[in-house]
Amino acid sequence: MCTAATYKTKDFYFGRTLDYEFSYGDEITVAPRNYVFKLRHMGTLSSHYAIIGMAHVAGDYPLYYDGINEKGLGMAGLNFVGNAAYNEVKEGKENIAQFEFIPWILGKCATVKEARALLANINLVKTPFSEMLPCTQLHWIIADRNEAITVESMADGLHIWDNPAGVLTNNPPFEQQMFMLNNYMHLSPKQPENHFSDQLRLKAYSRGMGALGLPGDLSSTSRFARVAFVRDHSFSGDTEAESVSQFFHILGSVDQQRGCCEVEPGKYEITLYTSCCNGDKGIYYYTTYENHQISAVDMNHEDLDGSTLVKYPVLQGEKICMQN
Repeated sequence: MCTAATYKTKDFYFGRTLDYEFSYGDEITVAPRNYVFKLRHMGTLSSHYAIIGMAHVAGDYPLYYDGINEKGLGMAGLNFVGNAAYNEVKEGKENIAQFEFIPWILGKCATVKEARALLANINLVKTPFSEMLPCTQLHWIIADRNEAITVESMADGLHIWDNPAGVLTNNPPFEQQMFMLNNYMHLSPKQPENHFSDQLRLKAYSRGMGALGLPGDLSSTSRFARVAFVRDHSFSGDTEAESVSQFFHILGSVDQQRGCCEVEPGKYEITLYTSCCNGDKGIYYYTTYENHQISAVDMNHEDLDGSTLVKYPVLQGEKICMQN
């Protein structure tokens, strides 16, 4: 399905893969400070932090998959089918429809600390956007340059987990994903040493055997372990080009190729897009399955005091540089 991660060099980076068998028609979308979000149960959100992210825009409403705000707070929703549960409207609570959750948090919060405070009174409700677009079963990662949390609305309530790994995939619930990292505590980027037996003369038989035993399949638990390991051991320079390039390599470790993950006969999940947001500079970088060239939209090149959505189509078509 999908994978999200954080990364920090001189600047803070946040992004995700979106893995699915088809696209709803996505656009890089800027919601400036005075764009009015018409909420189903909470009136309007008419003055807020500017937001940039990937969204399906339906009836001039951005249904964000992921994004950052002008303060450097990032948020992404990932599939959580079978575990996500939303509520009926409750008096005395901030009743936020599931599809309003990302703009509600990014519009009102500058930091994870502020998001935690806002979450204390939130009630995620199961009001659908429309008959054609019912509630999606999701959980979320919210992150800034200092910390990350995972938010899961389940049948037994709203869970807010510290996320020291800075990673989120899909099922099972986050607490179990973190527990299963115990299975990989032996992993190392260094050449393996013989701990199997002091009676057998075992040795590394090749260069490049670091991370031996790191899971390589496409399940969410394996992707969680793989990105957590790759992210934790990633090293790059702190220039923008080096940092952005390294972030795409981190998420490239879980790229899905057409044909490897069949969800229905003849239908395959692929990595539709990979995003990388510079939270400090407000730049949204992305690649797609058909276009590996990194493209970017800078929110600060737009009128952030405006009231109209700014939308950019996702650039498709592979760009190949012929050198002769």
